[in-house]
Amino acid sequence: MNTLKNISVKDIIAESLKTSISYQEYRDLVKQLVLEESTSGSEKTEALANYTMLNDRRMKRWDKTLKISEDKIERLSIFSANVTWLVITESWCGDAAHVIPVLNNIANLSPNIDLKLVLRDENLALMDQFLTNGGRSIAKLIMIDKATGDVLNTFGPRPSEATKLVMDYKEAHGAITPEFKEDLQAWYNKDKGQNVMTDVLEILGV
Repeated sequence: MNTLKNISVKDIIAESLKTSISYQEYRDLVKQLVLEESTSGSEKTEALANYTMLNDRRMKRWDKTLKISEDKIERLSIFSANVTWLVITESWCGDAAHVIPVLNNIANLSPNIDLKLVLRDENLALMDQFLTNGGRSIAKLIMIDKATGDVLNTFGPRPSEATKLVMDYKEAHGAITPEFKEDLQAWYNKDKGQNVMTDVLEILGV
């Protein structure tokens, strides 16, 4: 990455951080959208509003039930870098509803991690710097060094095992079906955030 490009990305990140919100503010936003029978994002449809309602329930459940093992907590205590985690999301995104509560749980256990969130459709300049296979896939976590503003790493839109499930299904069937989406939700429910935790701790090098 050349210097001009690097400065450009830093500037875009800095602008997005100005309008970023905390996890609690994001949860409050989603709850309000449910009350309004609406959704975040540029496209407002009944289907997406319904996904937002489902995701509010999912996040509420994960906020109450997610568990991080003592081993993982101990590993996380070793992490000493001072970072901002900037997550790109939307209220209707099923993957985000399962992934973001785990990221919040991890961030809450480390004084060195500051979790912030922005909405994708309001931050397309940022999103387009962090595409997945050319697509604007979310949730996308950008790990930023607080001192330098450098991007240290990224994670998402899905944990590694879920990513493999999606890739294998696409290879076999050509496209994702509603039935597979249900299977993926079942996988998330069974996994209980463990794959996200494992992947993220590996990225952190602890």
